[in-house]
Amino acid sequence: MGEGGAAVPKGRVENAIRQLRTERGLTQQALADAVGATRQTIVAVEAGKYAPSLELAFRISRAFGRPFEEVWRFRPE
Repeated sequence: MGEGGAAVPKGRVENAIRQLRTERGLTQQALADAVGATRQTIVAVEAGKYAPSLELAFRISRAFGRPFEEVWRFRPE
């Protein structure tokens, strides 16, 4: 339940991984190596087809040196 007892709306997690990665000239493989994931995982996360674990999401944010909220956002439906 959300604040005041209201239900929290469903939504979708979006990310800025592709933008941040390309700004830094990183390949998907280089990012995957930096965070301990596979390239296929990075491809799927960037495309919004896979929601990473919370641990991986934090590792990705740290790899970019950005606060979690700058890399990940929740969009209510």
